[in-house]
Amino acid sequence: MVSKAEFDNIWKKPVIKIGVVTVLIPTFMCFLPNLFLYIKFGVFPPVSVALKAWGMIAAIFGAFYIVEPISYYPVLGLTGTYISFLSGNIGNLRLPCSAVAQEVVGVEAGSSEAEIVSTLGVAGSVITNLFFTTLAAVAGAALLAIFPEPIAIAFKQYTVAAIFGAVFGQFTLKFPKLAFVGIAIPMLLRIVGPAIGMPFLTQTWVVIVASVFGTILVGRILYKKGLLH
Repeated sequence: MVSKAEFDNIWKKPVIKIGVVTVLIPTFMCFLPNLFLYIKFGVFPPVSVALKAWGMIAAIFGAFYIVEPISYYPVLGLTGTYISFLSGNIGNLRLPCSAVAQEVVGVEAGSSEAEIVSTLGVAGSVITNLFFTTLAAVAGAALLAIFPEPIAIAFKQYTVAAIFGAVFGQFTLKFPKLAFVGIAIPMLLRIVGPAIGMPFLTQTWVVIVASVFGTILVGRILYKKGLLH
Protein backbone atom coordinates (compact mmCIF):
# COMPACT_ATOMS: atom_id res chain seq x y z
CA MET A 1 0.00 0.00 0.00
CA VAL A 2 1.63 3.24 -1.15
CA SER A 3 1.23 6.49 0.75
CA LYS A 4 -0.64 9.48 -0.66
CA ALA A 5 2.64 11.28 -1.35
CA GLU A 6 4.01 8.27 -3.24
CA PHE A 7 0.78 7.91 -5.21
CA ASP A 8 0.82 11.58 -6.16
CA ASN A 9 4.41 11.27 -7.35
CA ILE A 10 3.91 8.01 -9.23
CA TRP A 11 0.46 8.64 -10.68
CA LYS A 12 -0.77 12.22 -10.48
CA LYS A 13 2.33 14.14 -11.56
CA PRO A 14 2.72 12.23 -14.87
CA VAL A 15 -1.05 12.43 -15.40
CA ILE A 16 -1.00 16.22 -15.07
CA LYS A 17 1.94 16.55 -17.46
CA ILE A 18 0.33 14.33 -20.09
CA GLY A 19 -3.17 15.67 -19.46
CA VAL A 20 -2.23 19.31 -19.93
CA VAL A 21 -0.53 18.53 -23.24
CA THR A 22 -3.33 16.31 -24.57
CA VAL A 23 -5.93 18.96 -23.72
CA LEU A 24 -4.02 22.00 -25.00
CA ILE A 25 -3.07 20.44 -28.35
CA PRO A 26 -6.69 19.66 -29.39
CA THR A 27 -7.70 23.11 -28.11
CA PHE A 28 -5.18 24.68 -30.46
CA MET A 29 -6.25 22.38 -33.30
CA CYS A 30 -9.83 23.68 -32.97
CA PHE A 31 -8.53 26.99 -34.34
CA LEU A 32 -6.77 25.45 -37.35
CA PRO A 33 -9.79 25.82 -39.71
CA ASN A 34 -9.95 29.53 -38.80
CA LEU A 35 -6.22 29.94 -39.40
CA PHE A 36 -6.53 28.14 -42.74
CA LEU A 37 -9.33 30.42 -43.88
CA TYR A 38 -7.35 33.47 -42.82
CA ILE A 39 -4.05 32.38 -44.39
CA LYS A 40 -5.61 30.98 -47.59
CA PHE A 41 -8.45 33.42 -48.23
CA GLY A 42 -7.85 36.30 -45.84
CA VAL A 43 -11.18 35.68 -44.13
CA PHE A 44 -11.37 36.45 -40.43
CA PRO A 45 -14.25 37.81 -38.32
CA PRO A 46 -13.83 41.15 -36.55
CA VAL A 47 -12.81 40.82 -32.92
CA SER A 48 -16.07 42.42 -31.80
CA VAL A 49 -18.11 39.82 -33.67
CA ALA A 50 -15.98 36.95 -32.31
CA LEU A 51 -16.34 38.22 -28.73
CA LYS A 52 -20.07 38.71 -29.18
CA ALA A 53 -20.43 35.13 -30.45
CA TRP A 54 -18.37 33.83 -27.53
CA GLY A 55 -20.45 35.90 -25.11
CA MET A 56 -23.67 34.36 -26.41
CA ILE A 57 -22.27 30.85 -25.90
CA ALA A 58 -20.83 31.72 -22.49
CA ALA A 59 -24.18 33.11 -21.38
CA ILE A 60 -25.78 29.75 -22.12
CA PHE A 61 -23.03 27.34 -21.08
CA GLY A 62 -20.77 29.51 -18.91
CA ALA A 63 -22.00 27.97 -15.67
CA PHE A 64 -20.90 24.56 -16.89
CA TYR A 65 -17.28 25.79 -17.07
CA ILE A 66 -17.27 25.74 -13.28
CA VAL A 67 -20.01 23.29 -12.34
CA GLU A 68 -19.02 20.29 -14.43
CA PRO A 69 -15.34 19.96 -13.40
CA ILE A 70 -16.25 20.36 -9.73
CA SER A 71 -19.29 18.08 -9.73
CA TYR A 72 -17.76 15.34 -11.91
CA TYR A 73 -14.28 15.23 -10.37
CA PRO A 74 -15.21 13.23 -7.21
CA VAL A 75 -16.37 10.35 -9.42
CA LEU A 76 -14.04 10.63 -12.40
CA GLY A 77 -10.83 11.40 -10.54
CA LEU A 78 -7.93 13.30 -12.05
CA THR A 79 -7.13 11.05 -15.01
CA GLY A 80 -10.78 10.38 -15.76
CA THR A 81 -11.44 14.12 -15.81
CA TYR A 82 -8.72 14.76 -18.39
CA ILE A 83 -9.89 11.89 -20.59
CA SER A 84 -13.56 12.77 -20.24
CA PHE A 85 -13.25 16.45 -21.07
CA LEU A 86 -11.15 15.53 -24.07
CA SER A 87 -13.50 12.84 -25.40
CA GLY A 88 -16.86 14.36 -24.41
CA ASN A 89 -20.16 12.65 -23.53
CA ILE A 90 -19.29 13.05 -19.85
CA GLY A 91 -22.63 13.07 -18.10
CA ASN A 92 -24.31 10.46 -20.26
CA LEU A 93 -21.38 8.05 -20.73
CA ARG A 94 -18.04 8.67 -18.97
CA LEU A 95 -19.54 9.38 -15.56
CA PRO A 96 -21.84 6.31 -15.51
CA CYS A 97 -19.01 4.05 -16.73
CA SER A 98 -16.67 5.36 -14.05
CA ALA A 99 -19.31 4.99 -11.33
CA VAL A 100 -20.29 1.47 -12.38
CA ALA A 101 -16.64 0.36 -12.60
CA GLN A 102 -16.01 1.55 -9.04
CA GLU A 103 -19.25 -0.03 -7.84
CA VAL A 104 -18.42 -3.42 -9.37
CA VAL A 105 -14.88 -3.48 -7.98
CA GLY A 106 -16.02 -2.17 -4.62
CA VAL A 107 -13.45 0.57 -4.09
CA GLU A 108 -13.92 3.48 -1.72
CA ALA A 109 -14.96 6.68 -3.47
CA GLY A 110 -12.16 9.23 -3.67
CA SER A 111 -9.43 6.72 -2.84
CA SER A 112 -6.31 5.96 -4.88
CA GLU A 113 -7.85 2.65 -5.92
CA ALA A 114 -10.97 4.47 -7.12
CA GLU A 115 -8.78 6.80 -9.19
CA ILE A 116 -7.20 3.86 -11.03
CA VAL A 117 -10.47 1.96 -11.48
CA SER A 118 -12.16 5.12 -12.76
CA THR A 119 -9.38 5.58 -15.31
CA LEU A 120 -9.85 2.03 -16.58
CA GLY A 121 -13.62 2.47 -16.75
CA VAL A 122 -13.42 5.75 -18.64
CA ALA A 123 -10.72 4.48 -21.00
CA GLY A 124 -12.79 1.39 -21.73
CA SER A 125 -15.82 3.57 -22.42
CA VAL A 126 -13.84 5.61 -24.94
CA ILE A 127 -12.75 2.52 -26.88
CA THR A 128 -16.25 1.02 -26.75
CA ASN A 129 -17.79 4.36 -27.66
CA LEU A 130 -15.61 4.68 -30.74
CA PHE A 131 -16.71 1.26 -31.96
CA PHE A 132 -20.41 1.69 -31.33
CA THR A 133 -20.47 5.31 -32.52
CA THR A 134 -19.04 4.14 -35.82
CA LEU A 135 -21.56 1.31 -35.89
CA ALA A 136 -24.41 3.67 -35.06
CA ALA A 137 -23.33 6.12 -37.73
CA VAL A 138 -23.44 3.33 -40.29
CA ALA A 139 -26.47 1.35 -39.13
CA GLY A 140 -28.24 3.54 -36.56
CA ALA A 141 -30.59 5.34 -38.91
CA ALA A 142 -31.54 2.06 -40.59
CA LEU A 143 -32.28 0.41 -37.21
CA LEU A 144 -34.42 3.31 -36.03
CA ALA A 145 -36.38 3.11 -39.27
CA ILE A 146 -37.19 -0.56 -38.53
CA PHE A 147 -38.41 0.05 -34.97
CA PRO A 148 -42.05 0.96 -34.34
CA GLU A 149 -42.52 4.72 -34.08
CA PRO A 150 -43.13 4.81 -30.28
CA ILE A 151 -39.89 2.89 -29.64
CA ALA A 152 -37.91 5.09 -32.02
CA ILE A 153 -39.25 8.23 -30.34
CA ALA A 154 -38.40 6.81 -26.90
CA PHE A 155 -34.80 6.15 -28.00
CA LYS A 156 -34.43 9.70 -29.26
CA GLN A 157 -36.09 11.53 -26.39
CA TYR A 158 -35.54 9.50 -23.23
CA THR A 159 -32.17 7.73 -23.52
CA VAL A 160 -30.15 10.49 -21.81
CA ALA A 161 -32.80 10.97 -19.12
CA ALA A 162 -32.81 7.23 -18.44
CA ILE A 163 -29.01 7.19 -18.04
CA PHE A 164 -29.06 10.12 -15.62
CA GLY A 165 -31.91 8.49 -13.70
CA ALA A 166 -29.96 5.26 -13.39
CA VAL A 167 -26.86 7.08 -12.14
CA PHE A 168 -28.96 9.05 -9.65
CA GLY A 169 -30.56 5.83 -8.44
CA GLN A 170 -27.16 4.21 -8.02
CA PHE A 171 -25.86 7.03 -5.83
CA THR A 172 -29.18 7.23 -3.97
CA LEU A 173 -28.52 3.76 -2.59
CA LYS A 174 -25.17 4.97 -1.23
CA PHE A 175 -26.18 8.43 0.00
CA PRO A 176 -29.98 8.57 0.44
CA LYS A 177 -29.80 11.76 2.53
CA LEU A 178 -27.88 13.63 -0.16
CA ALA A 179 -30.15 12.20 -2.84
CA PHE A 180 -33.11 13.81 -1.12
CA VAL A 181 -31.30 17.16 -1.05
CA GLY A 182 -30.17 16.82 -4.65
CA ILE A 183 -33.71 16.30 -5.90
CA ALA A 184 -35.35 18.74 -3.47
CA ILE A 185 -33.31 21.80 -4.49
CA PRO A 186 -34.28 21.85 -8.20
CA MET A 187 -37.91 21.00 -7.38
CA LEU A 188 -38.02 23.83 -4.84
CA LEU A 189 -36.57 26.31 -7.34
CA ARG A 190 -39.06 25.25 -9.99
CA ILE A 191 -42.00 25.74 -7.62
CA VAL A 192 -40.90 28.73 -5.55
CA GLY A 193 -39.27 30.79 -8.33
CA PRO A 194 -42.46 31.66 -10.26
CA ALA A 195 -44.49 31.86 -7.03
CA ILE A 196 -42.35 34.66 -5.60
CA GLY A 197 -42.02 36.51 -8.89
CA MET A 198 -38.45 35.37 -9.63
CA PRO A 199 -38.81 33.13 -12.71
CA PHE A 200 -35.08 33.37 -13.46
CA LEU A 201 -34.60 30.84 -10.64
CA THR A 202 -36.00 28.19 -12.99
CA GLN A 203 -33.34 28.78 -15.63
CA THR A 204 -31.24 25.69 -16.28
CA TRP A 205 -27.90 27.19 -15.27
CA VAL A 206 -29.33 28.53 -12.00
CA VAL A 207 -30.89 25.17 -11.14
CA ILE A 208 -27.66 23.30 -11.92
CA VAL A 209 -25.41 25.64 -9.94
CA ALA A 210 -27.78 25.68 -6.94
CA SER A 211 -28.24 21.91 -7.01
CA VAL A 212 -24.55 21.07 -7.28
CA PHE A 213 -23.16 23.53 -4.76
CA GLY A 214 -26.20 23.25 -2.49
CA THR A 215 -25.78 19.49 -2.28
CA ILE A 216 -22.04 19.86 -1.66
CA LEU A 217 -22.71 22.33 1.15
CA VAL A 218 -25.35 20.16 2.82
CA GLY A 219 -23.12 17.10 2.42
CA ARG A 220 -20.27 18.93 4.12
CA ILE A 221 -22.53 19.95 7.01
CA LEU A 222 -23.88 16.42 7.44
CA TYR A 223 -20.36 14.99 7.32
CA LYS A 224 -19.12 17.34 10.04
CA LYS A 225 -22.07 16.41 12.21
CA GLY A 226 -21.33 12.72 11.74
CA LEU A 227 -24.57 12.09 9.89
CA LEU A 228 -22.89 11.13 6.62
CA HIS A 229 -20.22 8.49 6.11
